[in-house]
Amino acid sequence: MGTHGTHGTHGTHEITPKFIPEITPTLEELQAQERRLVFGQFTFEDAWTLGSLLVELARERQAPVAIDIHRAGQQLFHAALPGSAPDNDAWITRKRRVVERFGASSYLIGARHRARGTTFEESSRLDPDEYAAHGGSFPINVEGVGIIGAVTVSGLPQLEDHRFVVEALEEFLKR
Repeated sequence: MGTHGTHGTHGTHEITPKFIPEITPTLEELQAQERRLVFGQFTFEDAWTLGSLLVELARERQAPVAIDIHRAGQQLFHAALPGSAPDNDAWITRKRRVVERFGASSYLIGARHRARGTTFEESSRLDPDEYAAHGGSFPINVEGVGIIGAVTVSGLPQLEDHRFVVEALEEFLKR
């Protein structure tokens, strides 16, 4: 989550502000995250370790999130922490579908549409009950293979969901 915290959200947990320079990452920053956060491999054990790291971080912060890791159509990890709800699972599915369809993080896909002066919902022509380009789902990209799955968090404002996943991926990949 870095030093940004939640300031600038004006108390709303529905949607991240369209553009507040001090908290909104640029398209270049988002694309750089995706180039940097690449795995050498991604095994069942890696899913457990990454998922457990996300749970540990969420517990430390008392974050009311649900966490999901999918690989090749199979759910390898799922956890729901206190304060999360069944609706978070629906959001996870919708955000993960964006990653699977577009090959980029759900936040980046939404940001690309906002940068063009539109929204994902307006311009994608996809059913919003099936797809959500809101932050929190990040591709599992394996070097030399490509995107094989996604790690997704739901329960915080979308930019915080995105930052939370990125932070965990950065820590995991340092190990």
